[in-house]
Amino acid sequence: MNIILLGPPGAGKGTQAKFLEDTFKIIQLSTGDMLRAAVKSGSELGKQAKEIMEAGKLVPDDLVINLISERIDQPDAKNGYILDGFPRTVPQAEALDTMLSQKGQKLDHVIEMKVVDDVLVERICGRYSCAKCGAGYHDSFQKPKVAGVCDGCGGTEFKRRADDNAETVKTRLAQYHAQTAPILPYYQGKGILKSVDGMADIAVVTRQLEAVLRA
Repeated sequence: MNIILLGPPGAGKGTQAKFLEDTFKIIQLSTGDMLRAAVKSGSELGKQAKEIMEAGKLVPDDLVINLISERIDQPDAKNGYILDGFPRTVPQAEALDTMLSQKGQKLDHVIEMKVVDDVLVERICGRYSCAKCGAGYHDSFQKPKVAGVCDGCGGTEFKRRADDNAETVKTRLAQYHAQTAPILPYYQGKGILKSVDGMADIAVVTRQLEAVLRA
């Protein structure tokens, strides 16, 4: 089962991808992770990517497609995968389809996690974590049982991500919508696009995803 999970930062893709990995025995593939791994490995593709990134340029689509192609040939991807961070444009989607077709594969599902921007901004900006063990909390939705004390390790120091502020989050949301809007009709036309309510409780989103994938 090969899936693309679409959703802006903070929509909960990581949480849901973990569920999908465990339930359907497939793997999550982040293009960012793949690029970093390729650079670290010193492979031919990694050397090309490193040179381009060090020059401050965007890694071209064909190189990313080649990275994905190599990665999905690995044994741990035989049951399928969840693509994260790619494609972002219609040409990328078309190139991905071509590459998969050459391997005798296809995408089975493209799932959009729909969100309400204003609510998502509140969700992201309220996040913080324990500085000691990394346990996650939220100003409104998930407070420690004892104020100022981590439930997991008893730590009393907490931290917030520097980019979890309203202005940065709104910019990231605008970028996501600008990039993603064009590929939704593309996959809609192929009959594989589905949507779930990304603003629902985590367990509800999980059930929605499972219903789509088991249909």
